[in-house]
Amino acid sequence: MREALSPPLYLASTSVYRQQLLSKLTTAFTAVKPEVDETPLPAETASQLVHRLALAKANSIASTLQCGLVIGSDQVAIFANEIIGKPHTTENAVKQLTRFSGHTVTFLTGLALVNADTGRAQVVVEPFDVTFRHLSDAEIDAYIAKEQPLDCAGSFKSEGLGITLFSSLNGNDPNSLIGLPLIRLNALLLNEGVNVLL
Repeated sequence: MREALSPPLYLASTSVYRQQLLSKLTTAFTAVKPEVDETPLPAETASQLVHRLALAKANSIASTLQCGLVIGSDQVAIFANEIIGKPHTTENAVKQLTRFSGHTVTFLTGLALVNADTGRAQVVVEPFDVTFRHLSDAEIDAYIAKEQPLDCAGSFKSEGLGITLFSSLNGNDPNSLIGLPLIRLNALLLNEGVNVLL
């Protein structure tokens, strides 16, 4: 049976990964595709980018509603002061993982919760560090062939075999690495008077 939340909850994302994560808290939400240009602005930092896009995604859905809470999220990886996106091709995934071998990559996840009724917006940026062990070319090729992480920033799925690539993880919420920091989201929901336990 699907539980009911009041006010209604919306996820401004069609990401399967984010929907699966949010389902850990509640199944009472509607996923909607946001219409947002994700092109970085000139001189925009990674933190500013994910903050702006998470809020823009939430607002793009909230602006069409009379009431409800809308969750927006955006994530980038940073390595050597450079924003790292999704690889999209096997060749790019090999390049990314080869660069990361033996190094630490920081993931920044922007999270926004917008109240469509009041216009109140809460936005946070959650960091998470991933340190890769030294990887052989054969390990990189085998991992990519097995898991096909071509639609994932950083070329891995930490919830799957990607965990074998790391020597350590450091952050407040491992869910943020997958794209939705549930600990922070729960706090934002509580600020709006929504307790998923009650």
